[in-house]
Amino acid sequence: MNKVRFGIIGVGNMGSAHARTLLDGKVPRAVLTAVCDINPDKLKPFPTVKQFADSRALIRSGEVDAVLVATPHYDHTTIGMDALQQGLHVIVEKPISVHVADCERLIAAYKKRPKKSQLFGAMFNQRTDPHYRRTRDLIQAGELGAIKRVVWIITNWFRSEAYYKSGGWRATWRGEGGGVLLNQCPHNLDLLQWLCGMPNKVRAFCHLGKYHDIEVEDDVTAYFEYPNGATGVFITTTGEAPGTNRLEITGDRGKIVLENSRVTWIRTEVPVSEFCRTTKGLFSAPPVWNVEIPVRDHGGQHTEILTNFTNAVLDGTPLLAPAVEGIHSVALANAMLYSSFTGKTVELPLDGRAYERHLKKLIAKSRYKKPEVQTVVADLSSSWGKS
Repeated sequence: MNKVRFGIIGVGNMGSAHARTLLDGKVPRAVLTAVCDINPDKLKPFPTVKQFADSRALIRSGEVDAVLVATPHYDHTTIGMDALQQGLHVIVEKPISVHVADCERLIAAYKKRPKKSQLFGAMFNQRTDPHYRRTRDLIQAGELGAIKRVVWIITNWFRSEAYYKSGGWRATWRGEGGGVLLNQCPHNLDLLQWLCGMPNKVRAFCHLGKYHDIEVEDDVTAYFEYPNGATGVFITTTGEAPGTNRLEITGDRGKIVLENSRVTWIRTEVPVSEFCRTTKGLFSAPPVWNVEIPVRDHGGQHTEILTNFTNAVLDGTPLLAPAVEGIHSVALANAMLYSSFTGKTVELPLDGRAYERHLKKLIAKSRYKKPEVQTVVADLSSSWGKS
């Protein structure tokens, strides 16, 4: 094999963007050979490739080596499992599933895959952002010392009423399984655990339809506790403008701040714990160095993930975003929602089956009437927040 033949299942906003990326030749050694959507109108922009109305037919067509699943969230699990069981490479849009129990089912299908060479990736494109990559390198190298606190204010995910009316599945328990935590913030929650690890306790307050005519959360404030005693705060919404994207990670050797496309490291000359024990000053603080971390910005993101996935298939290159790691961001989102609904602190790892039962109750009890769906042409150029 010298090229990877991709099929895209679901050519809505993101799926069609991925299709254009492949058709425009932006991913070396990758070619789009098939698309699938239950809405025939969405297939019309792609007359040069095979078209399918049923994902099972595309998966069994022999036209593709890999599928990119970009359907509404619940279908990620069933379609992903089917493709894996049929021996195809699979890359799935975020989140990999709506809830932890489905993540476990999808990951189990991968572990039982018929071909051990099969790859399973996720579209966590923000892992390619050099700001986060440099920050992770510093943390992994121990330069920041033991993490004490993380605070992420990520409120630049503003969405209008027109956005929520653009799809019948959007912002419903039955169609999407959540709101800002399941649609926009899987990127941030993935990065949070990728950088700092998973907390072991979560207490959250999720406001449902605070700023929009929706039944799911559009405003969230959460508090985390980590096994080493560190704490965290995570704040997000789709109802504020102008928004903020500020990530602050504090450790025993200072803090790193990511904001306005800059990485700033305020490093203490000695570990804070050591200074605290040894200083004779009553009000003194450890001296610091202000370090500007040089980062060359890029516009890769989705294209880079597809390129990496293609290289992994053809050359064995390690995946930047293995899909099995996608369960962590889903667990964080589920834990925040579960905590808010129960009014209690939730311990991780989450009981996925308990949350699944809770979600099914929300679906069964829902009396929400979706406003009339409006068909619009989406401009995705500003749809994902930058550091």
